[in-house]
Amino acid sequence: MALKPNSADARTRSSIQIFIVVGLCCFFYILGAWQRSGFGKGDSIALEVTKHSADCNIIPNLNFETHHAGEVDESEKSKSFDPCHPRYIDYTPCQDQRRAMTFPRDNMIYRERHCPREEEKLHCLIPAPKGYVTPFPWPKSRDYVPYANAPYKALTVEKAIQNWIQYEGNVFRFPGGGTQFPQGADKYINQLASVIPITNGTVRTALDTGCGVASWGAYLWSRNVIAMSFAPRDSHEAQVQFALERGVPAVIGVLGTIKMPYPSRAFDMAHCSRCLIPWGANDGMYMKEVDRVLRPGGYWVLSGPPINWRNNYKSWQRPKKELQEEQQKIEDVAKLLCWEKKHEKGEIAIWQKRVNDEACRGRRDDSSFCKAGEANDVWYKKMDACVTPYPDVGSPEEVAGGKLKPFPERLYAVPPRIVSGSVPGVSVKTYQEDNQKWKKHVGAYKKINRLIDSGRYRNILDMNAGLGGFAAAIDSSKLWVMNVMPPTAEKDTLGVIYERGLIGIYHDWCEAFSTYPRTYDLIHAHGLFSLYQDKCNLEDILLEMDRILRPEGAVIFRDEVDVLIKVKKITAGMRWDTKMVDHEDGPLVPEKILVAVKQYWVADGNSTAAQ
Repeated sequence: MALKPNSADARTRSSIQIFIVVGLCCFFYILGAWQRSGFGKGDSIALEVTKHSADCNIIPNLNFETHHAGEVDESEKSKSFDPCHPRYIDYTPCQDQRRAMTFPRDNMIYRERHCPREEEKLHCLIPAPKGYVTPFPWPKSRDYVPYANAPYKALTVEKAIQNWIQYEGNVFRFPGGGTQFPQGADKYINQLASVIPITNGTVRTALDTGCGVASWGAYLWSRNVIAMSFAPRDSHEAQVQFALERGVPAVIGVLGTIKMPYPSRAFDMAHCSRCLIPWGANDGMYMKEVDRVLRPGGYWVLSGPPINWRNNYKSWQRPKKELQEEQQKIEDVAKLLCWEKKHEKGEIAIWQKRVNDEACRGRRDDSSFCKAGEANDVWYKKMDACVTPYPDVGSPEEVAGGKLKPFPERLYAVPPRIVSGSVPGVSVKTYQEDNQKWKKHVGAYKKINRLIDSGRYRNILDMNAGLGGFAAAIDSSKLWVMNVMPPTAEKDTLGVIYERGLIGIYHDWCEAFSTYPRTYDLIHAHGLFSLYQDKCNLEDILLEMDRILRPEGAVIFRDEVDVLIKVKKITAGMRWDTKMVDHEDGPLVPEKILVAVKQYWVADGNSTAAQ
């Protein structure tokens, strides 16, 4: 791609224009404040200025609109980052296929996270494929994905009879089918809804293990249920990538030897549709891990083998006795976990986790419980076969950990973990103040970038989510937010985020995120670089942000001004357009906002590229 840097004179003129605009804005701000104080002599002038002048946070020369082609504004910079070689178009650093094959296959170890060593890290920009375009807006994206964005046809052949995906000209079409629901996810969900209260807000958060292209999660969205879908990066090429292109929450992940990166008591429902996970193996370790993240009163759905083995063992081409033993192991572990079987019909079985352990006191002498305080300590921690204990209750009817309100009421209701005081330093008052603060912040963001709730941004990432205030304030049927809780954060509040009916994940930003390139349309980073400036290289974090941000996607940084100056210096060589904006409370607040737009550019086989 040809670079067309501006001349020094043009940059000077642009700087002067920005200085004038910002200066006038600040003058109008002060004049307005003077008028409001009662001491101003030009009240009528100040009133008109306040009413008609541009918002101080409106950014000149920063265009958020989609163009699919862009030019690099080459400002002064200390380092410029080259494009990576085109072979890295779909590079996922911690799930790299070549590296994975050097690890043992036992318990799916080779499919877990294995990140590159420092000397192996790429210090270049991951290109988009030729012909890349902005995805269709939701809900069209649920059913159609541009072929150029993920040009892989293997699934159209491999899963042709299962109605997963079809190739039609320049797009892929997703009919909504799956291995266990070839007639469509909607009909399948209707079957589940005859047992599980999916439609009244009781079930809001769901976990889909081995999700395929995540049609189950895609069709749950219309019922106001948000699913965290995951599948390994395996021979079924681009499963999770297709899910994300469709606008469905998903990450690359596997049930192996490491705990899932979610807090305890997070999900209202967990689901496995022919996900090929050996649920009864290793003393039921995987079922016990699902139990850890399943909320008291939550549901577990298992469809496919070994359910209904008596009728299907021949078509599955598996021995009758083997399938019988497999189901018996699952039944035994479910009994140990004190799950109640609510339904089994055809190839679908549904269990419900008890609301507390009062109904299963006998298991206390028969099972090994996990150590207190370990339920949320999961980042790179080994999964074991212990049982996560329920929180204590005062009566047989009480929901362990606290009963949640139906969604959407639970979005702003005080979460039980805060009511109980189990999050140190967070009170009901501080929670409510945080909500008001983020409503104000998001209001300012929408003035800066008026596309935020237009449908332009579907997949949004909050890199340092706190109490989930940003996601709650931006909540819309047009978008979803992946809330990230760094293990190094001062407070672990990811459980609070789930109690609000939002989703999220633990992740250390010193490493790459478990997702494909070009996953997110909008990234929000509040205080992230202050948190990490003494922990790892800020350049690595910014390059990772570039990897997972779509071309012409936007970034909002909120941090101390000295930190943002360091960030801005690095991004100057990353083909991003950036502008600094004052805090919405005025220029004297040391916290500032840096907004950025990633320029559109694609892989060019003829250009010089980093190897």
